[in-house]
Amino acid sequence: MIEVAPGILWTRIPLPFRLDHVNIYLIEDQGGWAVLDAGIGDDVTRAAWEALVAGPLAGKRLTRLIVTHFHPDHIGSAGWLCERFDIPLLTSQTAYLGCINISLSPGALDAKSYHDFYARHGLDPATTALVGSDGHRYLKMVTKLPPTFTRVVAGDILTIGGREFRVLSGDDHAPEQLMLHGPSENAFLAADQVIARITPNVSVWAVDPEGDPLGLYLRSLENITRNVPDEVLVLPGHQLPFHGLHERCRQLTGHHQERCNLIETACRQKAHTVADLVPVLFPRPLDPHQLGFAFSEVHAHVNSMLRLGKLTQRTDSDGTVRVTV
Repeated sequence: MIEVAPGILWTRIPLPFRLDHVNIYLIEDQGGWAVLDAGIGDDVTRAAWEALVAGPLAGKRLTRLIVTHFHPDHIGSAGWLCERFDIPLLTSQTAYLGCINISLSPGALDAKSYHDFYARHGLDPATTALVGSDGHRYLKMVTKLPPTFTRVVAGDILTIGGREFRVLSGDDHAPEQLMLHGPSENAFLAADQVIARITPNVSVWAVDPEGDPLGLYLRSLENITRNVPDEVLVLPGHQLPFHGLHERCRQLTGHHQERCNLIETACRQKAHTVADLVPVLFPRPLDPHQLGFAFSEVHAHVNSMLRLGKLTQRTDSDGTVRVTV
């Protein structure tokens, strides 16, 4: 447990993936600590929390849990944490309902519509079956949420320990992802919207196949640079805290433009499915978990380029969708 800013503690909890940790922050509150994010819903996370409250947090109570978004590495243990420590849950409506949907209907992720989505865009049957099962498994690593929550929206001011934190909302690593700007601490709790050395996953999902998550994400970066000072200490959901928020936002925008350029170059040579384009952007071997993310992120770039008129698409006689310049 490290104090990274006055009254803000930082720790890490392990994840069972290539990205092997999630950052947890605790903000000094009246007589205890407000928690930002919970970790994934597994035994390792629960053991980590028990060790924290028996060790560096001993003698202090947890006052509330604020969850930034509905991805299981952030919300997965929220239900258990709220019940174990008798604390309220604060989050966005999207995060709450998204997690409820997954926890109540985990079998929906194996539905035919998901398999058809992957197959229509070029994944072979064996890979489609693998991604649709193993690739979705992490989405089920959630504990049952409390029956009630307190909704937090962009523009709100959260008073924590007598200090004010301004709420911002970002898309579309996750819809309505919450971020907190604490002017008195000169800190920006950025969740997964801005990370120092990796690019947050931006994905098209089967339930919104024509969506433009990349466009929403780039708009969110513009909003952050307009509304959060460059000199803040950025406290992200993964990896290390850092300075240089505005430059990092510019780097992320440039990175996605480069990815679009790679797709455009490939599609000038011949028509491609989204699956064909995965090795163009991700040339290294991928496990099912990574392949699901990679496929959906490539799809996000393709959809954005279709909206901008940089690509056109056709549907072949077998139902396969291909794009070209």
